[in-house]
Amino acid sequence: MALNVEEKTQLCCKAAQAKKAFDLVLLDLRRFSFVTDYFMVCSGSSTVQVQAIADAIDEGLRKEGIYPLGREGYNDARWVLLDYNDLVVHIFYDETRRFYDLERLWGEANIIRIEDDQK
Repeated sequence: MALNVEEKTQLCCKAAQAKKAFDLVLLDLRRFSFVTDYFMVCSGSSTVQVQAIADAIDEGLRKEGIYPLGREGYNDARWVLLDYNDLVVHIFYDETRRFYDLERLWGEANIIRIEDDQK
Protein backbone atom coordinates (compact mmCIF):
# COMPACT_ATOMS: atom_id res chain seq x y z
CA MET A 1 0.00 0.00 0.00
CA ALA A 2 1.34 3.41 -0.99
CA LEU A 3 2.18 5.95 1.68
CA ASN A 4 0.05 9.06 1.96
CA VAL A 5 1.73 12.46 2.05
CA GLU A 6 1.73 12.63 5.85
CA GLU A 7 3.44 9.24 6.11
CA LYS A 8 5.96 10.24 3.43
CA THR A 9 6.68 13.46 5.28
CA GLN A 10 7.18 11.63 8.57
CA LEU A 11 9.57 9.15 6.96
CA CYS A 12 11.56 11.98 5.35
CA CYS A 13 11.79 13.90 8.62
CA LYS A 14 13.07 10.85 10.51
CA ALA A 15 15.62 10.07 7.78
CA ALA A 16 16.87 13.69 7.79
CA GLN A 17 17.08 13.76 11.59
CA ALA A 18 19.06 10.51 11.57
CA LYS A 19 21.69 12.34 9.50
CA LYS A 20 21.67 15.34 11.89
CA ALA A 21 19.78 17.73 9.61
CA PHE A 22 18.83 20.92 11.43
CA ASP A 23 16.24 23.69 11.19
CA LEU A 24 13.72 21.23 9.78
CA VAL A 25 10.41 22.77 8.73
CA LEU A 26 7.38 21.83 6.68
CA LEU A 27 5.62 24.43 4.59
CA ASP A 28 1.97 23.58 3.98
CA LEU A 29 1.36 24.82 0.44
CA ARG A 30 -2.03 23.21 -0.21
CA ARG A 31 -3.78 26.61 -0.32
CA PHE A 32 -1.12 28.19 -2.56
CA SER A 33 0.18 25.61 -5.01
CA PHE A 34 -1.23 23.18 -7.52
CA VAL A 35 2.23 21.68 -7.95
CA THR A 36 2.77 20.16 -4.50
CA ASP A 37 1.17 19.94 -1.05
CA TYR A 38 4.26 20.38 1.13
CA PHE A 39 7.83 21.56 1.07
CA MET A 40 10.13 19.95 3.58
CA VAL A 41 13.15 22.19 4.19
CA CYS A 42 16.23 21.33 6.20
CA SER A 43 19.90 22.23 6.43
CA GLY A 44 23.27 20.55 6.62
CA SER A 45 26.56 22.07 7.71
CA SER A 46 28.62 20.61 4.85
CA THR A 47 28.09 19.43 1.30
CA VAL A 48 28.88 15.88 2.44
CA GLN A 49 26.14 16.09 5.07
CA VAL A 50 23.67 17.54 2.53
CA GLN A 51 24.32 14.53 0.27
CA ALA A 52 24.01 12.10 3.20
CA ILE A 53 20.62 13.59 4.12
CA ALA A 54 19.44 13.31 0.51
CA ASP A 55 20.67 9.71 0.29
CA ALA A 56 18.92 8.75 3.55
CA ILE A 57 15.60 10.24 2.42
CA ASP A 58 15.88 8.67 -1.03
CA GLU A 59 16.76 5.27 0.44
CA GLY A 60 13.95 5.38 3.00
CA LEU A 61 11.32 6.18 0.38
CA ARG A 62 12.70 3.67 -2.14
CA LYS A 63 12.22 0.94 0.48
CA GLU A 64 8.52 1.89 0.34
CA GLY A 65 8.52 1.75 -3.47
CA ILE A 66 8.51 5.55 -3.84
CA TYR A 67 10.92 7.08 -6.35
CA PRO A 68 11.55 10.76 -6.99
CA LEU A 69 10.09 12.39 -10.07
CA GLY A 70 13.18 14.57 -10.11
CA ARG A 71 16.44 15.03 -8.27
CA GLU A 72 18.42 18.25 -8.71
CA GLY A 73 21.61 19.70 -7.26
CA TYR A 74 23.06 16.53 -5.76
CA ASN A 75 26.58 16.83 -7.22
CA ASP A 76 27.02 20.45 -6.13
CA ALA A 77 25.22 19.76 -2.81
CA ARG A 78 24.46 23.40 -2.05
CA TRP A 79 20.71 22.89 -2.59
CA VAL A 80 19.40 19.40 -3.27
CA LEU A 81 15.80 19.11 -4.40
CA LEU A 82 13.93 15.79 -4.32
CA ASP A 83 10.50 15.90 -5.98
CA TYR A 84 8.01 13.31 -4.72
CA ASN A 85 4.98 14.98 -6.33
CA ASP A 86 2.90 15.91 -3.25
CA LEU A 87 6.08 16.47 -1.21
CA VAL A 88 9.14 18.37 -2.43
CA VAL A 89 12.22 18.08 -0.21
CA HIS A 90 14.75 20.93 -0.13
CA ILE A 91 18.07 20.13 1.56
CA PHE A 92 20.32 23.15 1.85
CA TYR A 93 23.89 23.86 2.74
CA ASP A 94 23.25 26.26 5.60
CA GLU A 95 24.51 29.51 4.04
CA THR A 96 22.68 28.76 0.76
CA ARG A 97 19.45 28.34 2.70
CA ARG A 98 19.88 31.74 4.35
CA PHE A 99 20.43 33.31 0.92
CA TYR A 100 17.30 31.85 -0.73
CA ASP A 101 15.09 31.99 2.40
CA LEU A 102 12.21 29.85 1.14
CA GLU A 103 10.31 30.39 4.37
CA ARG A 104 10.13 34.14 3.63
CA LEU A 105 9.31 33.53 -0.04
CA TRP A 106 6.36 31.31 0.94
CA GLY A 107 5.57 33.48 3.97
CA GLU A 108 1.81 32.98 3.77
CA ALA A 109 2.15 29.20 4.05
CA ASN A 110 1.63 27.51 7.39
CA ILE A 111 5.12 26.71 8.70
CA ILE A 112 5.44 23.63 10.89
CA ARG A 113 8.71 23.42 12.82
CA ILE A 114 9.92 19.87 13.42
CA GLU A 115 11.70 19.43 16.71
CA ASP A 116 14.78 17.24 16.80
CA ASP A 117 13.52 14.08 18.48
CA GLN A 118 17.08 13.18 19.49
CA LYS A 119 17.53 16.14 21.90
